Amino acid sequence: MLCWRMRYLMAKAPDYAPLTAFLCRVPSIREPTIATGMSGRYWWAKFAIDIVHPKAWNVVQEFGYVLNHLSANERLPTAFKPISPPPYLNGGPQQFLGWVIETTDPYFTPENAVEWLEGRLPRPVEDLSKWR
Repeated sequence: MLCWRMRYLMAKAPDYAPLTAFLCRVPSIREPTIATGMSGRYWWAKFAIDIVHPKAWNVVQEFGYVLNHLSANERLPTAFKPISPPPYLNGGPQQFLGWVIETTDPYFTPENAVEWLEGRLPRPVEDLSKWR
């Protein structure tokens, strides 16, 4: 059995394409603002949500539920949370409030996140009439 360090060294960089493609289909997510990267062994995806979009807060609620608290007993190794530069130096939330999905397990891939989101968000995700 390989130790976690050896497995990490042997692992390849995550494929963000499925996640970015999915995020582009979600109502209120501003497509050109999607960024991805790594912090140590863990991946992240940052993006902006148009907070004046009629379904913006539904998206926040659904993402928060699936990624932060799907099950009290067995949570996903992810966090969905707001991020912002200092408001006193920049501006308000319509321009500078961002969101991040982060993983806490190097073996939970962006594609795994898509599978969980697709399985629990309205279908098709881009259909506004399916969002409550």
